[in-house]
Amino acid sequence: MPLHPHRCFDAEPQQRALAADLHAQAAGLPLLCPHGHVDPRLLADPDYSFGTPVDLFIIPDHYAFRMLYSRGVPIEQLGVPRRDGGPVEADHRAIWQRFADHFYLFRGTPTGMWLEAELVEIFGVDEPLTGASAAAIYDHVAARLAAPEFRPRALFERFQIEALCTTDAAADPLAAHQAIRASGWGGVVRPTFRPDAVVNLDAPGWCDNLQALERAAGHEITSCAGFVEALEARRVFFREMGARASDHAALAPAAERLSPASAETLFQRALRGQASPADAARFAGHMLMEMARMSVEDGLVMQLHPGALRSHNDMIYERFGPDKGADIPVASEYTRALRPLLNAFGNDPRLTLVLFTLDETTYARELAPLAGHYPALRLGPPWWFFDSLNGMARYFDQVVETAGLYNLAGFNDDTRAFCSIPARHDLWRRASANWLAGLVVRHLVSAADAAEMMRALAYGLAKETYRL
Repeated sequence: MPLHPHRCFDAEPQQRALAADLHAQAAGLPLLCPHGHVDPRLLADPDYSFGTPVDLFIIPDHYAFRMLYSRGVPIEQLGVPRRDGGPVEADHRAIWQRFADHFYLFRGTPTGMWLEAELVEIFGVDEPLTGASAAAIYDHVAARLAAPEFRPRALFERFQIEALCTTDAAADPLAAHQAIRASGWGGVVRPTFRPDAVVNLDAPGWCDNLQALERAAGHEITSCAGFVEALEARRVFFREMGARASDHAALAPAAERLSPASAETLFQRALRGQASPADAARFAGHMLMEMARMSVEDGLVMQLHPGALRSHNDMIYERFGPDKGADIPVASEYTRALRPLLNAFGNDPRLTLVLFTLDETTYARELAPLAGHYPALRLGPPWWFFDSLNGMARYFDQVVETAGLYNLAGFNDDTRAFCSIPARHDLWRRASANWLAGLVVRHLVSAADAAEMMRALAYGLAKETYRL
């Protein structure tokens, strides 16, 4: 069951041929993974095993089980652990059979494309996954996973990953990263500083998170100034461990500079357990300003991922916890919301701010014009629900004419599913090649220019933006 070599390319013969040629020029380039959620413990232990096919493909991947849940398959039947330790399906062969019986649901989706590419190109599966083929494919994949060449470090090298960046809480001791360094293995795995758990006053378990930050910083935090100092100290540690970026999630990208007294008032309310949702929103906006200042001073690339209303489904959150496929986009506004931050730091060449969106209506109206003006801004690739062939095509069509291609940040896979990394990068490279081929056949750019643009999109822009 080989994958078609011209998949994702336009049906028009000239564009299709040009796209295939451009893709071929980029297909062998190393993979840069500047933003993602792979657990570094996979790579800290040279003998780490992914476990069963279900452990690899289904239980940790909300892209996989959210689709089945939407069609009435209880998440318990897919083996996902419950918060209360309640019963879930433990027979991984039964889970895999259920998944295969419903695999048709992924037709035409990026998740389906990634999963198919993983099975075929990584594990050598030679038939479609269906209910009838489920048992044989399970056995085949399980045998591969037991082999040394399917350990994460071996696959890291096989995938030609030049650098992989994880996402780590501000208080994380980075033990896995330290173990990777101490092992002498040559793979480049870098942490990324993510302070959301303490910056967002309404984050679940905020008091516990703050105590973890205190332990990591080595001192009690009793004031907003002390809180900021602790975050600055942690950023120093992250940089010493190789970090190139920070990452920030927010419901809205609203930046606001508060006076020291106002910030202190909000922080003290939080310490007393009295912070309101409005307090949390204002404090988060103030901390965006602080994080931009810190990035100017220490050089960490600042990434902003706004616009997801997390854990929309209360029942699923209460039963299974966060990151279970129930995060839903909301409308976002950037032009006014980011004006304080951009007026303070957007003209400073020391800042690189990478903006993402889950609101496609902002591409042409706000994000492209902003990135086409402020030297500090780069546009991140289509994210999450739009990390797809059509999402990428819409992105190119709406942002490049105004922002220019070289104000894009290139590609990042943003995945927890380690084995999906090559498939995700290949989809981006195919979408890029097809879009560029369309420019060539319409005589908007030359073939030589398109070749340079292709390399930039596949590799160069990410390397430059994240200083990898």
